[in-house]
Amino acid sequence: MTSLPASQQLFDRARAVSPGGVNSPVRAFRAVGGTPIFMASGEGAWLTDVDRNRYVDLVGSWGPMLLGHAHPEVLAAVGAAVARGTSFGTPSEPEVLLAEEIVDRTSAEMVRMVSSGTEATMSAIRLARGFTGRDKIVKFAGCYHGHVDALLAEAGSGVVTLGLPETPGVPAHVTADTIVLPYNDRAAVEAAFAEYGDQIACLITEAAAGNMGVVPPEPGFNQFLSEVCARHGALFVSDEVMTGFRVTRSGHWGLDGQQEGWAPDLVTFGKVMGGGFPAAAFGGRKDVMEQLAPAGPVYQAGTLSGNPIATTAGLTTLRLADADAYARLDAASARLRTMVTEALAAEGVKHTLQNAGNMFSVFWGADEPVTDFAAAQAQEAWRYKPFFHAMLDAGVYLPPSAFECWFVSAAHDEEALSRIGAALPGAARAAARATAQN
Repeated sequence: MTSLPASQQLFDRARAVSPGGVNSPVRAFRAVGGTPIFMASGEGAWLTDVDRNRYVDLVGSWGPMLLGHAHPEVLAAVGAAVARGTSFGTPSEPEVLLAEEIVDRTSAEMVRMVSSGTEATMSAIRLARGFTGRDKIVKFAGCYHGHVDALLAEAGSGVVTLGLPETPGVPAHVTADTIVLPYNDRAAVEAAFAEYGDQIACLITEAAAGNMGVVPPEPGFNQFLSEVCARHGALFVSDEVMTGFRVTRSGHWGLDGQQEGWAPDLVTFGKVMGGGFPAAAFGGRKDVMEQLAPAGPVYQAGTLSGNPIATTAGLTTLRLADADAYARLDAASARLRTMVTEALAAEGVKHTLQNAGNMFSVFWGADEPVTDFAAAQAQEAWRYKPFFHAMLDAGVYLPPSAFECWFVSAAHDEEALSRIGAALPGAARAAARATAQN
């Protein structure tokens, strides 16, 4: 077992001053058990904890670390920006440069900077309602769009990881206008719009679902959603907080809409575009975005939106995310997916591994594609706990939940992949021996 006395001490102190001892629920290790690990530093594909244990990182700060930790060029740019001042409360050049970079890479014609993915989706929903003059929104079960009240109905991510019911603190009237449908179900979408079409402000979906495990959209599904929304005068909101700039330079839209000739009306970004700092954005059609204050009547604001340090980190990261970086990222992901599948198959562990570009996850006990939240929840998630701890003891840090994505970076080199490869056989055996009563 990995020795974690310093992490345990910090966790004990944290529980005295923070709910559950953490500042985001999945970090508490409730789904896998054991002591949450407090990290001290990161470099490339590696993390070092406060007990000086070293791990290959397959969380990547939940996606932002596309280039790996502490990339020297990102650090240099951030250091220079910090020396000029950390926050001004005024416009600054880095926010303009980052907005130009995002517009150049994506379907968005204009963008507004915010500080978190939750803030981006919340603001996009408000804008859609303000633009259309309608109230109802459509989302899919298992898709997580941040902890926005109206979007927590049947959400994925930490909500499903912790087995929470409809969360207290959200009044019933707040979710009364939220229509929740099964993911990848075209008939359900058609039926909802047939009944409520003239009341629906927008439909929001993850560009590829990654918060119930990776459940990609079936071929043509996102295009279908775009077309249905257009027919009914609703806005199509694509949540690329996780996929944006990670699966291609243009996000998941680069894998479908850019090829198929359609674009979402609004899109949300986060993770990679902040380069590890709290930064996010939402954008879309110019005529819709110009309804935002001060150009239009829909109010949205944020003191730290477009922060010069965060936008500098994001801009530098995106500029470094060139074709070579994506090639290395995709190659590492493909090799790792093969390694995981072969190790589990060798031990007779029934599973399905699914990916959206270089993001992937394992569905335990599944022997056919997982296409919706119900199928994701039906997996043998209890096999993941012993697998997780076996990998951890071998120096590999995985997401502490069976319902989260695995993330690699362009820094995952031969040394890192070899460490993972050495850890997998023992972890696969642990998963094979697991029982539901563990």
